[in-house]
Amino acid sequence: MPIILRLDVMMARRKVRSNVLARAIGITEANLSLLKSGKVKGMKFDTLEALCAFLHCQPGDILEYAPEQPNQLPDDQIHGLGQDTLKRA
Repeated sequence: MPIILRLDVMMARRKVRSNVLARAIGITEANLSLLKSGKVKGMKFDTLEALCAFLHCQPGDILEYAPEQPNQLPDDQIHGLGQDTLKRA
């Protein structure tokens, strides 16, 4: 999956235990465990907001984008292409 959850890293930096965080943001410890392990397909923005508020961080501190396959063209070439060209590529 191209989105990686780094919740466990942020929790360790903030020295926050799972049971405390789960209770503070209103989710079960089981659901928090799934978030920490990355075994979820998504999360509500309300949950992300609560995590960021409690951990005093930004969404980018918890979420990381890692593409499965790198672009075949360098960025400067991609930005110069029109939509028609991209569809044919």
